Amino acid sequence: MSDPVVANSAQPSTASPDFAGLVKFLVEPFLESPQSLSVDCEVSPRRGRVLVRLAFEGEDKGRVFGRGGRNIQAIRTVLQAVAQTVGYSAHLDVYGSHSNSREADADDKSSSDRSSSDKPSPPRSQPRRPPKPRS
Repeated sequence: MSDPVVANSAQPSTASPDFAGLVKFLVEPFLESPQSLSVDCEVSPRRGRVLVRLAFEGEDKGRVFGRGGRNIQAIRTVLQAVAQTVGYSAHLDVYGSHSNSREADADDKSSSDRSSSDKPSPPRSQPRRPPKPRS
């Protein structure tokens, strides 16, 4: 008797993988409130492309992205690998929250622009020197 996984993998698959379910599975462990997660997936067979949009509460953003973006990069890598198995390319967009997410992201950007413009920048002509040791 043959292994059912091997027998199924040898047959060509016409069904598309559950990309939205995969992303939910990978992201939910990072969220304080998993019920705030919203995943939308568009598969374009003619273009061979998968677009996954992900939204959740802004306070969970740091955990989902991880230090240096490691977590979100790993999620994108897994999504791309699964998409390649069926001949697609994948793209993952992340939004801060599922309610008016584009406006929330625009507000965050404009507030960070304001805070950075209030501080004078150091002169570029002189390199910074380390402080002298105290004696």
